[in-house]
Amino acid sequence: MILTQRLSFRLRPLASLKAALAALLALTLVACQSTELTTAGLLPYARVGAATASPGVAEVRGESTLVLDFASGRTLYEDAADGLRYPASLTKMMTLYLLFETIEAGRLSLSSELRVSENAASQPPSKLGLKAGETIRVADAAQAIAVKSANDVATVIAENLGGSEANFANAMTAKARALGMSRTRFVNASGLPDEGQISTARDMATLGRALLNRFPAYASLFTRTGFDYNGRRYNATNKLLGSVQGVDGLKTGYIRDAGFHLAATATRRGRRIIVVVMGGRTGRERNARVEALIDQYLGPASGAMAGLPGLSLTR
Repeated sequence: MILTQRLSFRLRPLASLKAALAALLALTLVACQSTELTTAGLLPYARVGAATASPGVAEVRGESTLVLDFASGRTLYEDAADGLRYPASLTKMMTLYLLFETIEAGRLSLSSELRVSENAASQPPSKLGLKAGETIRVADAAQAIAVKSANDVATVIAENLGGSEANFANAMTAKARALGMSRTRFVNASGLPDEGQISTARDMATLGRALLNRFPAYASLFTRTGFDYNGRRYNATNKLLGSVQGVDGLKTGYIRDAGFHLAATATRRGRRIIVVVMGGRTGRERNARVEALIDQYLGPASGAMAGLPGLSLTR
């Protein structure tokens, strides 16, 4: 009995030491896992599975038109609105959607810095000309996408949020499905040429409405005719801003196989519509078509343009 008590007394310190070592090992493993998650990108985008199969083959320079009542989503006019097209830089609406969602979730702030990789720096124009190893604030990145349609910045966002652009593109496609965009597949964050990057005018209108309805605080980004970055002025790609009464967004797009695209929002007399034109032969023709549709469904322009309140992204 005395021997048993002595043995028990001697074993207790050893058991305590083993428990302490086990706890230390557990903490070490957690720390290692946290480091791996950080370097893989900002979750949940780094954990999204492989993209779904392509919905089909896009028509080269195929033309599509869709006009929706913005509030209700009711179709006012359509022509080949479900035809498969290359979305070009209209893609960047989804890049911004996921960026704003990440900010809303608290994983980033407007002042957070995003690192530029060699891959991002090598993207073709339109671009800011970022250098590998530099960083760019989230606020500046959002402006560069919405106003300038910068391809290098789109890749920066994708790599920082997804760990890789491929991971981020999978997340873009998953979000498209969640929003009801059944005929869309993304393979990059910029809209640069790729046969696998597919969408429709209807899906792009769905995305435009979702973007502005979900994140109204950022609506003013899409109304800007230009922005300043590192001492240089960058003008907006949407030339209807400031020239066509009531236009308050949204996004342009162009690659050779797509033609000229524009998803435009406009408000007159208290009514708002979204117009999507894809496959224009020139930017001027595309803009004229959009302006004519705005006049047709909102009535002729009259009075001063009203600005939209929004979040300040100034330094």
